[in-house]
Amino acid sequence: MADVLSQSQIDELLKSMKDEKPEPQKDAQAEKAKTMDKDYNKYDFYSPRKFTKDKMKILTSIFENYARIITSQVNGIFRVMTDITVIEVQERRYYEFVNSLNENDSVTLADAFVEENNKNLVPLMLYISPGMAITLIDHMLGGASEAVKVEEGYRYSDVETALYKKISSHLIQALKDGFSNYLNVEFKIQRIEENPSMIQDVGLDETVAIIHFNVDLAGVAVERIKICMPGTLLEYIFRLIDNRKHIARGYAYEDNREKIFENIRHSPLPVTGQLGKVGLELSDIYHLKVGDVIDMNKPKDSEVKLFVGKQSWFAGTMHIQEKCCNSD
Repeated sequence: MADVLSQSQIDELLKSMKDEKPEPQKDAQAEKAKTMDKDYNKYDFYSPRKFTKDKMKILTSIFENYARIITSQVNGIFRVMTDITVIEVQERRYYEFVNSLNENDSVTLADAFVEENNKNLVPLMLYISPGMAITLIDHMLGGASEAVKVEEGYRYSDVETALYKKISSHLIQALKDGFSNYLNVEFKIQRIEENPSMIQDVGLDETVAIIHFNVDLAGVAVERIKICMPGTLLEYIFRLIDNRKHIARGYAYEDNREKIFENIRHSPLPVTGQLGKVGLELSDIYHLKVGDVIDMNKPKDSEVKLFVGKQSWFAGTMHIQEKCCNSD
């Protein structure tokens, strides 16, 4: 038999339904939807993407390898426990890179050198957040192990600028190892620019690749590294990588044994014979005279080692042939 509610109970039930608050789960879903709307990047059809997803995957692989290399270098050279990871690798316009920096930020410009290159390439740009730079400088000068916090728009002193260049040189030189799986390319510092807006090497609307790195300093601070690679430099690098892939596929089915052996046959290799080893003091060598005998502590008929380069390959015995000593 169904329960019959009184009028007062019905009124209480209706009142509780009016005062009921929205569920927290719905609030969380609404907040997540707002966040997704904020993070959504609109595609600009007036400036379409220049590089394919495959090319960007290659670039991501290169800089993930680079992040592992500089993590070990920073930990070893500057004695700071860091964890450097790639946040994103995206194709952008150059003005987006410049607008993300402050007026007093320092940017390192580095030239790329490739063996096949016979023309000047546009330099890439490296930005290190001041907090990371000052922390590493503090360790170079014997400071404590804590991370140093600096204000936004921090301007380096002359001494700090010199040490900043030294830090940048380590990060720039490591780029060669990052690219080593795809291309043999070296990077050297061109200059340090203390005002990013003064860099005129790249047009504001030119396509670039911006690589963001997250730097965790001993778990107490989070800093940033940014690398900006101009589109003309990327086009040249990707062209070389594609050419080498085609060459590698062509040589996979070609028998080059005769050519390899011909090159080895004409390679100069130093061959030396070692009668024995003996240690002499400098005074003994100074007083040596004609006719003196140095005892090698080995019998006259003992074996002689033959070295090819620095590696011992053969052993033989001494004999006389046509009034000249030879070895078998």
